[in-house]
Amino acid sequence: HEDITQVISNAKKAGVSKILLPNIDLESLGAMDRLIASDSTLFKKMYGLHPCSVNENYTAVLDKIEQYLDKEDFIAIGEIGIDLYWDKTFKEEQEKAFLRQCSWAKQTNKPIVIHSRESTDLIIYLLQKNYDGLLSGVFHCFTGTAEQAHTIIDMGYYLGIGGVVTFKNTTLRKELESVSIERLVLETDSPYLAPVPYRGKRNESAYVYEVAKTLADVYNLSIDEVIRVTTSNAIKLFNL
Repeated sequence: HEDITQVISNAKKAGVSKILLPNIDLESLGAMDRLIASDSTLFKKMYGLHPCSVNENYTAVLDKIEQYLDKEDFIAIGEIGIDLYWDKTFKEEQEKAFLRQCSWAKQTNKPIVIHSRESTDLIIYLLQKNYDGLLSGVFHCFTGTAEQAHTIIDMGYYLGIGGVVTFKNTTLRKELESVSIERLVLETDSPYLAPVPYRGKRNESAYVYEVAKTLADVYNLSIDEVIRVTTSNAIKLFNL
């Protein structure tokens, strides 16, 4: 985007010191590398195939991405998971792709960044069955129930909280009341899900501050304390 310089400047002004880049498919690898070449202190990359990009030729795509794992500096395997919201055609392929990429995380000792839209229970089941206690990671853009949250935390994972928590009609604030802030990391999911008061606009990294502001209300803490705890969680999770 032509305003990338402005977006980076806004992020730094808002106090963002690291921007973690989840991969989508083969096409996104180049764009990610260009950002990292522009500022390798600010930008950190992940490798993975997004579930919405899984189709009949997913194994060939995974073979290509896998070649990067032993020669590149990266912080996580992501964004991986299962998306049953748009289309269930490739559900089985999505499951296989997810588990194969979980095996990469185990081999490289990296956390996973999980996309679990309409599939949180299925992913919990797959992780418990195949990788119980073997992986760490984050359920990104978590919008589930308190019960799901506690199960995920008990499994050793974090919850990624983004703009949805600021929406007027969400139940997420209520669901998080019993969940320890020690297991939350903040995120944007840019360009999607911009928080209030930017809802409906393109999201950007600087807006993560609004998420912190809302969580300060939920937990009755100062914004500075929310930022301190969630930053420390992210540093721990991604070994930054």
